[in-house]
Amino acid sequence: MNLEDYFSVCLPPDALQSISSIGLAHLGDAVYELLVRTWLCAHGKATGRGLHQATIRLVCAESQARRARAVEALLSEQEADVFRRGRNAQVHTVPTHASRAQYAEATALEALLGWLYLQGRRERINELFAKMMEVEG
Repeated sequence: MNLEDYFSVCLPPDALQSISSIGLAHLGDAVYELLVRTWLCAHGKATGRGLHQATIRLVCAESQARRARAVEALLSEQEADVFRRGRNAQVHTVPTHASRAQYAEATALEALLGWLYLQGRRERINELFAKMMEVEG
């Protein structure tokens, strides 16, 4: 596969199927953090060190798990399958500040975001992200 524009990736279904849930979550983690950083800057929520701290609070597993629960009911059947696969992924380390269940939910959300990103489904990502950002904390 020869990609020339990594900002506008749109992988075919067979290529997507070959990526593990951990691989999808790895990419989805970056997608989520970029969205959070963009949201914070666009909303003037913080500056300097406060911006970094605000980002950390929003990207931690506990926060991601809360936001994942807010959108889970909105997922299509196919999205829910990817989410479930991400939640069931075999992770070997869990951050000390999160429970295993919270980390599994965060991984599920990241896998979903990675999967949507690799399909070029930016509109759907934005729709879900907007809903996530309605969650307090």
